[in-house]
Amino acid sequence: MANGLRLAGKKDEKIIFFQQFLKHPLQIGSVIPSSPYLERRVLDMAEVRTCKTVVELGSGTGGTTKAILSCLPRDAKLLSIEINPQFHSFVKTIDDPRLIAHLGSAADLGKILAQYNLPNPDAIISGIPFSTMPEELGKRIIQEIARCLAHGGRFVAYQFSSKVSHLCNPVLGPCKKSMEILNIPPMRVYRWEKNGFKPQT
Repeated sequence: MANGLRLAGKKDEKIIFFQQFLKHPLQIGSVIPSSPYLERRVLDMAEVRTCKTVVELGSGTGGTTKAILSCLPRDAKLLSIEINPQFHSFVKTIDDPRLIAHLGSAADLGKILAQYNLPNPDAIISGIPFSTMPEELGKRIIQEIARCLAHGGRFVAYQFSSKVSHLCNPVLGPCKKSMEILNIPPMRVYRWEKNGFKPQT
C-alpha cells in the first residue's frame, strides 16, 4: 500500500511539473523532473559528499533536493531556493533538519544566505534555465553566485542550452563539461571552481 502511495505521489509530481511548465515555460527548463542518472552526475560533479553548505537554485518538485540530502553529510545544510510557489510547497514537505526551503529569486542569493546566517556555500547547484531568462537577470545571478561561493567552491549547472557557459566563463573562467543522455531532454552539465572572482565593471 505504501509503495502504491509513493508511486501515485511521483505521478502527481510529474503532472504538476508539466502543468507548471505549460504555465511558466520561460521559468522552467524541462517538461519533466530530472532523471536519477542526471541527479547522480550533478552530485558527483558538485562533490556534495564533502560539503558543509550547499545551495540549490531551482528545486522544482524536490527530486534533486532529496538526492542532495541523500548524500549530504549529517552536519551540513542545504538551502533550496525556488521562485515557483507550487514547487516550493512540495519542497517544504521534505522532513529533514538540514534543509532550508526558501521561496524567492536566485538573484537575491547573498541576502538569502545572510537571512539564514549561512556561510559561503561549498557548492551551488542550478537547474534554472539561463537560456530563457533576460540576459541582464542571468548576468546578475552569475555575479551573485561568483560573489557568494566559497573559495575553491563548485558551481554546477545542468542545462539544455550552452547559454550559461557564455554568461559564466568571463566571471569564473573555463569550465568542465559533460553530457547526460539518460534524461529527457539530454542535459549538459557544467562545473566551475572558484579560484578567483572577476567582478563586472
